[in-house]
Amino acid sequence: MLRFPVGQAYLWRDGEALTLVDAGHAGAADAIEGAIRSLGLRPERLERIVLTHSHRDHVGAAGELRARWGARIVAHPLDAPVVRGEEPVPEPVLADWELPLYAHGLTAPQAPPTPVDQEVADGEQLPFGGGAVVVHSPGHTPGSIAVHLPEHGVLFTGDCVAGVGRVMLGVFNVDGAQALASFRRLAGLAPSVACFGHGDPLTVATADTLRKAAGTA
Repeated sequence: MLRFPVGQAYLWRDGEALTLVDAGHAGAADAIEGAIRSLGLRPERLERIVLTHSHRDHVGAAGELRARWGARIVAHPLDAPVVRGEEPVPEPVLADWELPLYAHGLTAPQAPPTPVDQEVADGEQLPFGGGAVVVHSPGHTPGSIAVHLPEHGVLFTGDCVAGVGRVMLGVFNVDGAQALASFRRLAGLAPSVACFGHGDPLTVATADTLRKAAGTA
C-alpha cells in the first residue's frame, strides 16, 4: 500500500511484473517510483495502472508514470472521458457532514488530462493476480470499478467502501442508493482481504465485516 496525504494506491507483483491499482495525486510519480525501487523492484516492469475511478487523488500521477515506463492505463468507459479531460468530474451529492471532508479532498492537486489505453467493463479479466476481475461498482462515480482477485481472495474496492475508523460506505457519492447497491454486491464477493481507497485494509473477519457494514448480514 502506498499512502498519500489524500488517499492511497496499491502495488501488486506477479514475479517481476507490476500492476498499480490507482496512482495517487499529481506529482506523486517520484514517490511511487522510489517506493517501487525500495522494494527491490524495477519500475520499468510496471505494466498497467488500473484506475478505480476518475477522482484527482486516484488518477493524478498515472499519466507521468505512463510516460516514464510505458504502463497501460485502464479505466471504465463511463469514467474514461473524465480521466482524459474530455468531460468534467461529476459533482457528488453531499450531506452537510461531508462538506469539510470534501474540502480536504480538494487539497490534492487537480489531475492533468490522462490517456486511457484500455477501457474495461463489468466481468472482464485483466492478466494479473491469477485473473483480476473488473467489478463495475457505480455510485461514487458512474464508472467506478472494484478489482477482484478470486485466486487470492483480495478485493480492491476503490472508494465504494472506506475503512476510516470503521468499515463504511464511501463518501462523496454522485448516487448514494446506487453506491449502496454496489457496496452490497462487493460484500457478496466475500474476500479475505479488502483494500480500500481510504483507510487501512481489512485482513481479519473481512467477509463478515463487509456484510455487516453493507447491511446484508
